[in-house]
Amino acid sequence: MTRARSALSRPALRRTIRAALLGGTLFALAACGGNDRPRTELQAAQINTIGVNAYLWRAALETVSFAPLLQADSAGGVIVTDWYANPANPNERVKMTVTILDQDLRADALRVATSRQVSEGGNWVEAPVQAATVQKLEDIILTKARDLRRQALASS
Repeated sequence: MTRARSALSRPALRRTIRAALLGGTLFALAACGGNDRPRTELQAAQINTIGVNAYLWRAALETVSFAPLLQADSAGGVIVTDWYANPANPNERVKMTVTILDQDLRADALRVATSRQVSEGGNWVEAPVQAATVQKLEDIILTKARDLRRQALASS
């Protein structure tokens, strides 16, 4: 009897039992609701089911959609494109990596890196990327993300 009482008196065990009971209660209550979804008071920028800000994620995917995707990891917030050559300029190609660093919709939660190559004698050679190009991509993504957030708030 004293072992049972001493085991239950441990704070960690009590917290675990409390969490399990609370989780079970919340699960049972979730099945009781009707078709109306409750409104949440959380900021829309915080609501997501992925590891990063949902608006930044969608905006980044839309922005780089012209290039073929190599990797899109929503949990880690990384989008990597394959090389893309503009049909109007086939002697130049670009590759982009977009990293979303946070769950908040902020400018410093986004990082864009680009690589550029030009064709010289049939071989692809690294070429510099203008800083303005990277800045423009970041601005486009941030503007789209803010527009998506505004639309979501207006429709709720």
